[in-house]
Formats: sequence, C-alpha cells, structure tokens
Amino acid sequence: MGIFSRFTDIINSNINSILDKAEDPEKMVRLIIQEMEDTLVEVRSSSARTLADKKELTRQITRLDTDSETWQQKAELALSKGRDDLARAALVEKNKCEDAAQSMNDELASFDDHIAKLQDEISQLQEKLADAKARQKAIVMRGKTASSRLKVKSKLDSGKVEDALSRFDRYERKIDDLEAQVDSYDLGKKSLADEIADLETDDSVDNELEALKAKMQKPKKAATKTSKAKK
Repeated sequence: MGIFSRFTDIINSNINSILDKAEDPEKMVRLIIQEMEDTLVEVRSSSARTLADKKELTRQITRLDTDSETWQQKAELALSKGRDDLARAALVEKNKCEDAAQSMNDELASFDDHIAKLQDEISQLQEKLADAKARQKAIVMRGKTASSRLKVKSKLDSGKVEDALSRFDRYERKIDDLEAQVDSYDLGKKSLADEIADLETDDSVDNELEALKAKMQKPKKAATKTSKAKK
C-alpha cells in the first residue's frame, strides 16, 4: 500500500468520525491539515531511512568488489607457486563475492526506483498541503457564516421572534393605557391660562358682534334720510 493510499484511508476514517459526532468545519479542516503534515513527516522519514540503507548497501558492494580483487590476486599467487588447489579455492571465494555484489547491485536499482517515487510523493503532498492551508481560512469562514445563518433561520422559524414582537406590542398598549389614565385626570379642569384665554375670546366675540350691529344699522339710517328728502 502506497503512502497516499494510507493517507486517504486515515483522512476518510477521521472525516466519517467527525461527521458522526457533528463536529464543526474548523476542527475538520484543522484535522485534515494535521494528518497531511504527519503523513509528510512519515514520507520524509521513510526517504531518509531508504537513503541510509542505500548508502550501506553501496558500502557493502564496494567491500565485495575489493574482496573479489583480493581473491583474484591470491589465486594468481597460488598458481605462480604451483598450488593449483589453493588457486581453485581462491577463485571460488572470488566468485562468491562477485555473485553477492551482483545481487546487491540489483537490489540497489530497486532502491533508486523507490527513492524516486518517494520524492515524487513528497512533492505532491507538499503542494496539496500548501493548497489546503491556503483554503483553510476561507473554508472556516464559510463554515462559521453558514452556522450563524442556520441559527438565525432556526430561531425565525421557531416563532420566538414573532412572539417577542407580539409581547412588545402588548407592552406598548399598556403604556398607552397608562398615559390615557393620566390625561383623564385633567379632563374638565381649566388652568388659569385657559380661563384668561376664554375671557379674551369672549371680548373678541363681543367686539365683533357690536361691529356687526353697527354695520347693519347704517343702511337703515341712509334709507330714512332719503325718504324725508322726497317729501
């Protein structure tokens, strides 16, 4: 199983757990980023171990190559001394070293392939992590906004607001009633200013009445003078 396969399984498992517990989006996003960071550390550690193993394998191959050359020299020395038996034994040891070195060289090639894949996975994960961190703030903000709107709508739909406004109207009506009771105590009572204003009104009406009488008497007097003049 590859690094990304394990990472996907971990993320899906945690997301399902969060959804089951109805956790908030901010925690979910933070957890995903944490899992990505932990996976990145794991991949880097794996790469470091692989590189260390490659170096050790390379050292072993070098030692085997050196041993192979040494046995070759020993075989030549034995032959020069007429010891075919020792030369044969030295060549056997030389072949063992060469076979072991060849096997390790094949293993070294697979190390190089594995390291290349790890480096590629690290690059991909770093890009995804950077993208997740860039989107984290926007996702958290959207989550908070949606939660706030949901709370407001749930309260509006619950009828609590309408009930509050209805009580508010009742309180206003009670205050109107209290103010009306206060005003009722002054009904039928005249202040000094009101009585003086009434007197001024009476005087004005009296003056207007006298002026009207005088106006109406003038035509009668004029008619009497005209009648006497004709006689």
